Amino acid sequence: MRKQFNYDQIGYWSEVKLAIIREYAAAYSQILTAQPEIRRHVYIDAFAGAGKHLSRRTGEFVPGSPFNALLVKPPFREIHLIDLHGGKAEELRKLAVDRQDVHVHEGDANTVLLNDAFPRCRWEDFSRGLCLLDPYGLNVNWSVLETAGHMETIEIFYNFMIMDANMNVLWRNPQKVDANQAERLDVVWGDRSWRDAAYRKEPGLFGDIEEKAGNEEVAEAFRKRLREASGFAYVPEPMPMRNEQGAVVYYLFFASPNQTGAKIVEDVFDKYRSRGAR
Repeated sequence: MRKQFNYDQIGYWSEVKLAIIREYAAAYSQILTAQPEIRRHVYIDAFAGAGKHLSRRTGEFVPGSPFNALLVKPPFREIHLIDLHGGKAEELRKLAVDRQDVHVHEGDANTVLLNDAFPRCRWEDFSRGLCLLDPYGLNVNWSVLETAGHMETIEIFYNFMIMDANMNVLWRNPQKVDANQAERLDVVWGDRSWRDAAYRKEPGLFGDIEEKAGNEEVAEAFRKRLREASGFAYVPEPMPMRNEQGAVVYYLFFASPNQTGAKIVEDVFDKYRSRGAR
């Protein structure tokens, strides 16, 4: 007898994120399909999960981002769904059965993106890509963001996991942080410059005192880094996403090589902010 699969439970803010991605993916596909010079536009979900979730609010199933991508009209030319968890990858295969345009990858997203998914979005192939980077922690290597930005063909939604950073790296006393944890943020940020963003020096009675910066300052520094170091031309102000207690868990970033996509996302972000999603 096959063991029943346990789907992830999600809260209100995750449902908001899914709505944002769904809305933009539909607009993106419509715009790219209308451009005859574009031969292929690709949807990439790097931490795809099982394709659907359970709502904590209602107890009902909620379509996940892979499921929503399969329903986009006009359809993406290719869909790449990635998950490290074998059980989730198997659920994705069931979801995409008989869909020749869907490719399910079981493995580390950082490797699969660089080796298999991003090469399908090359400028010289007249291809473009929309990539969702939706990790549960500090799991996206800077090399992925840098590659996407420099390709100038890929737009990304990215969860920068500020809660993980605060819990494990960005302590009030940085001298007490475990070296392995600091190295995790090095890999995500691309270097150790996060130290300058996360701490500011204030004059004290016995010399300078390091004070921890706020979440918004760290997020703004990462936004600047996406523009200046990874090469994304447009990075709107990210949307803080919270848990049930109101604490910011991550910042939802959008980064793009074109102004049109950024303007659409700014409007979508503003719409959900105006509904009280702050």
